[in-house]
Amino acid sequence: MLAILNKNRITTTISIGLVTLFLATSCGSSKQKEIVGYPWDIPQTKPNRTLSAAMERLYDNYLTPRPEDNELFSSFKYTELKGFDYHNGDGTISRRDPSKIIFENGKYYVWYTKRDTETAPVGASKASESTENIPSTDWDLCEIWYATSKDGLSWEEQGVAIERPLLPQVGWRSVATPDILKWEGKFYLYYQGFMEASGKKGDHCPVTASYSDSPDGPWIAANKIIVENGDKGTWDQFSIHDPYPLLYKGKIYLYFKAAYGDRPDYLVGNGLAMADNPLGPFTKHPLNPLFNSGHETALFPFKEGIAALITSNGNESNTIQYAKDGVNFNIASVSALLPTAAGAYVPDAFTSNGNGRGISWGLCHFTDMGGPNKNYSILGRFDCDLSLDIYDPKMKNTNLFLKPEVYFSQKLSVEQLERIKKDKN
Repeated sequence: MLAILNKNRITTTISIGLVTLFLATSCGSSKQKEIVGYPWDIPQTKPNRTLSAAMERLYDNYLTPRPEDNELFSSFKYTELKGFDYHNGDGTISRRDPSKIIFENGKYYVWYTKRDTETAPVGASKASESTENIPSTDWDLCEIWYATSKDGLSWEEQGVAIERPLLPQVGWRSVATPDILKWEGKFYLYYQGFMEASGKKGDHCPVTASYSDSPDGPWIAANKIIVENGDKGTWDQFSIHDPYPLLYKGKIYLYFKAAYGDRPDYLVGNGLAMADNPLGPFTKHPLNPLFNSGHETALFPFKEGIAALITSNGNESNTIQYAKDGVNFNIASVSALLPTAAGAYVPDAFTSNGNGRGISWGLCHFTDMGGPNKNYSILGRFDCDLSLDIYDPKMKNTNLFLKPEVYFSQKLSVEQLERIKKDKN
């Protein structure tokens, strides 16, 4: 009996020892296999380890490390619009530079630059050949028209909103690039007023405005310059284009663009002018320009701040940027095929109160439709997911596949081909 007990005790002791050895071995093995590299499963917060500069940016510069989770990343889809006629593409009718879209009276409204001329433009380099009836550029001899839609796809053109005034009033040569503000029950259209044919001295022109009790007009001209050009030698001394108003922090934030520097140093940046009244006076922000890249103004309220689409021109083209204060913008994402001259549907452009919801669609323009001798532009629709209120994974695709003809359309010039042939020899 005692032998049996001792045997059981020995067996129990051996079992306990084996378990202890197994646990010790297992713990040691775990420590040996502890992950020391960057994790396979992407951490949503910055890991406590030394990171490369690129991986530091992934956490410090962007809202999330993965584009599919980034509310300020989107790919873009495009749709042809119904309802607009272009004279079979002969270059005599052009529509471009759509405003932001608003919803009033049970329908969507958009304003845009329309040219309806006897001929196509002669070109900026031949501006001296332009006349009272022959335009120099696609935005010369233009008026501001508007259209409405029930679905954002089929549009019905309503007619002229802003006619060109008589000489010598601001805009007598052309009125272009409108955008809309709703303020205390009234509507305000801001736009460029050209005093000479575009191309004669570049695109030098001031910003003016008109106002109305209804989005359908009639519109009353302010008959004055709303945003003055900058002092001589400053970045916006000549050009103040694409006025774009938002209500932010109880003030009117009027973003605008200016082209500065002689080619090849040419850049386009966006600035900001602020006012307590739609007709001014506007005070320019001391940090202007707010962007080092971009072209047309395209902004929208997002969370407590302002987001912007940055297309063309500069080191940060093809980016979506964000500023919590509406002034100091940082890159939030990098995308492709961003809409040119985007006029988004911004439902809270004038009511966001620090809780901007973002955008999901709008209109843009496509230029150079008819070639050098029949140059004109058309309006189209873009869709995206830059909204806090929708989630569309198909709009979060970073893999963009284009047909070969899209790439081959970007051909080398004759001069470039000649250089290649010379280099070969």
